Amino acid sequence: MEENENTKNKIYVIGHKNPDTDSICSAISYAYLKNQTDERRYVAKRAGSISTETQFVLDRFGVEVPGYVPNVKTKVRDMEIRRTRGVPSSISLKKAWTILNESKGTTLPIIKEDNLLEGLISIGDIARSYMAVLDNAILSKAKTQYKNILETLDGTLYVGDEEAYFTEGKVIVAASSPEVMESYIEKNDMVILGNRYETQLCAIEMNAGCLVICGDAVVTKTIQILAREKHCTIIATPYDTYTVAHLINQSMPVSYFMKAKDLIVFSEDDFTDDIKDIMASKRHRDFPILDKNGKYVGTISRRNLLGIKKRGLILVDHNETSQAVDNIDSAEIMEIIDHHRLGSLETMMPVYFRNQPVGCTATIIYQMFGEKGVEIPPKIAGLLCAAIISDTLLFRSPTCTAADRDAAENLAGIAGIRCEQFAAEMFDAGSNLKEKTAEQIFYQDFKKFEQDKITFGVAQINSMTEGELADAKEKLLRYMKKAFEDQKLNMLFFMLTDILNESTELLCIGEGAERLVREAFGVTPENGSVVLPGIVSRKKQVIPTLLNTLQK
Repeated sequence: MEENENTKNKIYVIGHKNPDTDSICSAISYAYLKNQTDERRYVAKRAGSISTETQFVLDRFGVEVPGYVPNVKTKVRDMEIRRTRGVPSSISLKKAWTILNESKGTTLPIIKEDNLLEGLISIGDIARSYMAVLDNAILSKAKTQYKNILETLDGTLYVGDEEAYFTEGKVIVAASSPEVMESYIEKNDMVILGNRYETQLCAIEMNAGCLVICGDAVVTKTIQILAREKHCTIIATPYDTYTVAHLINQSMPVSYFMKAKDLIVFSEDDFTDDIKDIMASKRHRDFPILDKNGKYVGTISRRNLLGIKKRGLILVDHNETSQAVDNIDSAEIMEIIDHHRLGSLETMMPVYFRNQPVGCTATIIYQMFGEKGVEIPPKIAGLLCAAIISDTLLFRSPTCTAADRDAAENLAGIAGIRCEQFAAEMFDAGSNLKEKTAEQIFYQDFKKFEQDKITFGVAQINSMTEGELADAKEKLLRYMKKAFEDQKLNMLFFMLTDILNESTELLCIGEGAERLVREAFGVTPENGSVVLPGIVSRKKQVIPTLLNTLQK
């Protein structure tokens, strides 16, 4: 499952694609070490699915599977999202303007219940509502709530319900005598007037819907009684008639002016590379951001896009571009901890690069715990020990060194396990090839390599029983052609390694693959297969031999 947490400013510690036990356990352990010695936050990740062997190890020591990262391009969630508060569509234009000024924003998100985005209103939209509105009936067309009018005019409600809406009639200013007023006041109109009793009475008798009485005028009991009988709302305001006429339209709800259709919104999980062209082509200052559930979380602008930082990465157990998480060139590589040959990765800046000729990356990380003076918890010790046992095939691999064996034995003591017993359990859980599909078996441990424009892949499985390897071979022979085409390879090799007998059956397909095996190992494959006694290590015995032969 892909990681969805907010990961801005976190540094990923990550292994190669199709990660093995060393790749996963080293990432978890090194992230732990870095978090003990550095103020920044480090998070272990994985670039592919984990094997059953690795799952057994994680379950055995009670450690969660690292989050899945299919590629390391920056996402919207990595940007500085402006957490602009969303507002309901019922608020007044005046209140929206005030919020935008206080927050120094340009766009206000309008939300419904549950934080669902309903629309947007900008400072420009509010300004246009003042300049372009010439319709004296727009207040009712906008279905303006009396509560908004009271708020905008600092008014006092004498008669009526503030939760009700002004939905019919126009807005007029009663600056004439009662005789003249009778000629232009119509039913349901909102009438702005002063403290003259006669004009107030006239407006009520003409069935006005609302009176706005200016200048803090006294509203007599008689006028209030008549207004209730005629269902006429009465609002008193301290402002004069001119000011009220100027302010009244600011009480309209933003719902009447907001943009609600064809909104350009982005998800937190959108890649910034995918949205930058859209942002550049639009005149909008701010763009709303939604979470994975479609709920509003904030806004971003083009300025936020310019200021985004690359994802910080620490690579463990690899230094080949072909094996790295997708879009590695979009990230900033900060460290590399590895035990393989020097590969094709390039960095923009100098980085801490630790590469040692040992059998396992976990051995290097064990050493670094000691160098940093950090105590190794039992869980982490178990992970590191399991990684060494896995990568060295319980010390049988020619890649295994005295440093690997010493590290594993010390770690086993901390974790409370015995290497031989634990290895048997781990390898048994990891093999279990009968229940796996050909695809699962193939990608359990597959890596790509490049040499002189030739791309080849080498996959490997280990087992303690010949019968299990034979069953796996039958499945793989039917699947390898598909994998060969899917991976766009020149040659493909698969190592079926028998741990107990310390030998490997090598399957090969692709133009020149059999010839390469014959020249490299001195034996001729038959029907794309050859047994190589004493060969168990891809890293030390197979890859260097193939690369040297290709160079010749």
